[in-house]
Amino acid sequence: MNSVQQAYNSWAQQYDSNENKTRDLEARSLRETLAPLSFERCLEIGCGTGKNTVWLMEKAASVTAVDLSEEMLGKARAKITAAHVQFVQADITQPWSFAATQFDLVGFSLVLEHIEQLSPVLKKAADALKPGGYLYISELHPFKQYNGSKARFETETGTQVVTCFNHHISDFMDAAKANGLQLLSLTEYFDEDDRTTIPRLLTLLFQKK
Repeated sequence: MNSVQQAYNSWAQQYDSNENKTRDLEARSLRETLAPLSFERCLEIGCGTGKNTVWLMEKAASVTAVDLSEEMLGKARAKITAAHVQFVQADITQPWSFAATQFDLVGFSLVLEHIEQLSPVLKKAADALKPGGYLYISELHPFKQYNGSKARFETETGTQVVTCFNHHISDFMDAAKANGLQLLSLTEYFDEDDRTTIPRLLTLLFQKK
């Protein structure tokens, strides 16, 4: 079991209840970005406890929801029993056995900061998309990372910081372009919509050519 998986297994018990501005803002980002789009088959990477799954399942005819942490998935399964939602525990740096068919939407929510090499994972995402399909990415903004922000949570023994890698905006753009993905929108989300502060989230929407 890798360190990220262990961390999220520990975090699962309090993930829904603790204060988490990044989690809450990303839920808003996903809904605002994807609301205008139509998609039937959705692949959700980093479903966690199902905060976005509950919305995606209302839009899509089928949702495949993937997470590295079996404890996070346990929380999601307890909330969501819909027949058209399938939960899968998987490491996305390994072959994607859960993507045997192609999807209209592949989404990454607060996942890619834990992945060192973007391009191999975005290649898997592009391969899993139908032509014209959408790729949604929302991550802790690089500017936050430059200031030292990382995914973290409190435990009885102190703060646990999850293993993270810094990715520049150009890293996302280059990896997407290399895999035939065209940028449709780039949005930055700020705490309390205060644009005088450092943005908290970077949200990107791509389309497969």
